[in-house]
Amino acid sequence: MDKKAKKKIEVLRQRIQKLQLQLAGARQQEDEPGEAQRIENEIKTLLADIEKLKA
Repeated sequence: MDKKAKKKIEVLRQRIQKLQLQLAGARQQEDEPGEAQRIENEIKTLLADIEKLKA
């Protein structure tokens, strides 16, 4: 892996951490229907991007 890929993976992991916090808050409040599902989908997409970069 080159430096760009490592940096991108690091940034994606940080974004996933932030989204996990948002997801926890969305599950507690349930203000907007579908928000938790949207965040979960975004996390899955980011995880897939990380796997692509690792390959």
